[in-house]
Amino acid sequence: MKLSLPSLALACMAFAAPLAAVADQAAPPAFDPLQTFAPFAMPQPANVYRSASGRPGPAYWQNRADYSIKATLDPQRRQLSGEVTIAYTNHSPDALDALWLQLDENHYREDARANFTSGHHPIEHTGGYQLADVAVDTGHGFQPAHYVVDDTRMRLDLPQPLAAKDGTVKLRIRYSYIVPPTRTGRTDWLATKNGDLFEMAQWYPRMAVYDDLRGWDTAPYLNSEFYLEYGDIDYAVTVPADMIVVGSGELVNPQEVLTKTELARLEQARHSDATVLIRTPAEVTDPASRPHGGPLTWRFRMRNTRDVAFGASKAYVWDAARINLPSGKTAMAMSAYPVESVGQQGWSRSTEYLKHSVEHFSQRYLEYPYPNAIAEAGTVGGMEYPGIVFDSYKSTGKDFYALTAHEIGHTWFPMIVGSNERRDAWIDEGFNTFIDVYAADAFNHGEFSPKRDPEYAPKGGNPVDEIQAVLDDPEAPPLLTPADQIKEKYRHPVTYFKSALGLVLLREQILGPDRFDPAFRAFVHDWAYKHPSPSDFFRSMDSAAGEDLSWFWRGWYANNWKLDLAVTGVGYVDGDYRKGALVTVQNLDKLVLPAILQLTYADGSTRRVRVPVETWLQHRSFDVRVPGDKAVREAVIDPDHVLPDGHRDNNRFAPR
Repeated sequence: MKLSLPSLALACMAFAAPLAAVADQAAPPAFDPLQTFAPFAMPQPANVYRSASGRPGPAYWQNRADYSIKATLDPQRRQLSGEVTIAYTNHSPDALDALWLQLDENHYREDARANFTSGHHPIEHTGGYQLADVAVDTGHGFQPAHYVVDDTRMRLDLPQPLAAKDGTVKLRIRYSYIVPPTRTGRTDWLATKNGDLFEMAQWYPRMAVYDDLRGWDTAPYLNSEFYLEYGDIDYAVTVPADMIVVGSGELVNPQEVLTKTELARLEQARHSDATVLIRTPAEVTDPASRPHGGPLTWRFRMRNTRDVAFGASKAYVWDAARINLPSGKTAMAMSAYPVESVGQQGWSRSTEYLKHSVEHFSQRYLEYPYPNAIAEAGTVGGMEYPGIVFDSYKSTGKDFYALTAHEIGHTWFPMIVGSNERRDAWIDEGFNTFIDVYAADAFNHGEFSPKRDPEYAPKGGNPVDEIQAVLDDPEAPPLLTPADQIKEKYRHPVTYFKSALGLVLLREQILGPDRFDPAFRAFVHDWAYKHPSPSDFFRSMDSAAGEDLSWFWRGWYANNWKLDLAVTGVGYVDGDYRKGALVTVQNLDKLVLPAILQLTYADGSTRRVRVPVETWLQHRSFDVRVPGDKAVREAVIDPDHVLPDGHRDNNRFAPR
């Protein structure tokens, strides 16, 4: 029968009325397949610079900064004075009429922006950088440059634009600053009974990054970490003769700054898998353990690095051992610490931990690229720089192992894979926490496994249970939140813990090691010494692992969605258990994950079926057909408790 338009309208109204009544009675389900599986808009576009496969594109470019630094540390005045010459190369397609530099020591000024953003501001303030001279080489020698300092950034105006595609310019800056006191979290000095320890980081003006994503990246230093260009760095540090300096890179003049005994022991350590003491605890107070005379200049060289840092003290115990690398090459693991830290529960095992961590990470991801891996003890609780880490001198036991592995693990994220920590802290912190999980399993037959330190499982329990506090918190920020917007209460739970757990789920539940491991290694190799964005990682994993993971990127990274899988019924094909079971499973919240469904039969035997993510493309509820010829006693989804399911009370169903 053909309906007229008025009749059709009346029919639609009549049909809609009962539907409206139903809608009033029941809220819509949290899970909507069209929302969960909608196309995912990557935060950064694919183009000639960054390919759709997640690899650097055919036109990818990156600028370069090479440094030559001469510095003097005055331990009495606690002042560092220096001169840095920067050779900057512009590989971009743009001519640059100004350059931007980072002056992170201005973070310690009383008027610094960081004082108004978080609880991380310094307890005591300094005057920041004092700039004595800022000059540009015009081709006729260095000439004073016009510059503007704003908080932790400096704009330096060039006398003429720096040419695109390989234009070069040299800058020279003379500067000084007072080393901030203890408890400032990045760089400081600490008094010990045998002398002060100086941890020197962010100790010279550094180039900001100019990239294809936003041009000059001039985010101020608010205590989120770093984004830096790669290059070669030669630096010299002059200190009193009784001090030892341990620094990023290779010490190129050991004969000028070490005693014959120290040189001989260092050579012994180069060939030893056991830790060798270069300077013993007993020698710390022995003047003969250091060369006599006036100040000594320690010269270091580091290639293809984004930064350097160093420690200096007359109170150091110093030890070392050989690192064995997959290629057959070797490097050195070294530790420097005060006598207060000596002990088998403390720093006497530091080099052992360091050596194993570097060897493990080199085998799994990419070979360690630097000549030395150094752990320096001081008041900084844990902070990483290329080739050297600052760890708490109070650390002991399992926590000290976890701290050592985590901080040197930052060599791979972000020292090698140079992500933008100042904006995307979850990449370097979370990825590094993830690789720590497997390092703990591998160390000394599992001495400190499983990894359950606060960065991965804050309460020491099952991570998939502990993450519920984050997922249930309506104020918890998503992983893709810019680093400086994440409140301190969420920094570890989100940036470290949730990010690491996401990769564990991806490796062990979604893709499996056979697909995840090669894809993850490919990402590391493709972006070594380059600047990947979050989208580059997402695309890389999609492409290399052969899986469209849009639903996971949206649910776990762009949102803080929760998982709630349920088993709501068990029936039989044609009502006959001998023909197989029909198990009703439901997805009740926005996140989806593949899961194992386990049936336990009346005779106690079990059978497992994998319920893939595709189950939920069109359904909120689905009857899973499980072959078998026995009566079912119980059906459980996620029987191994490996998924972050927030309501486990509905995971189990027992037919009556």
